[in-house]
Amino acid sequence: MNERRQAPPPCCAPPSGPPAQAMFPKSNEAPAQARAYVRDLLAHDDAPLDDERLDDVLLIVSELVTNAYRYGTEPEESVLVAVLTTAERVRVEVHDPRRTRPHMRNESGERARGRGLHIVDSLAARWGTDDRPFGKAVWPEVKR
Repeated sequence: MNERRQAPPPCCAPPSGPPAQAMFPKSNEAPAQARAYVRDLLAHDDAPLDDERLDDVLLIVSELVTNAYRYGTEPEESVLVAVLTTAERVRVEVHDPRRTRPHMRNESGERARGRGLHIVDSLAARWGTDDRPFGKAVWPEVKR
């Protein structure tokens, strides 16, 4: 993985208030629900994203929430999605209750899965994983 993308925590100090965040119960609908939430949230941001950047952020959200509910949760658990915005970047954090860190799989034309982190890596300016007291947060940052 590119070391530049595994840089330490956020690009900047968080806003004065808490991050915008929502919980999504483990389900096949969680990625679509998270995308709708993030789309609505960013539509009300002071500096709206252009369509291409918004599509990048939404694809990243979909990939990370899918990974979180497939590999980071058990039945009855939830995924937390938090969004922080600045004039330069949009940071999305996807929290799940497992400490197991995600890893990129070798590319293969034979598998239908395993491309999510490659997509995140190509669209994000940087991304990483932080341990939390009860799990982890995977966070990509997308330049505006």
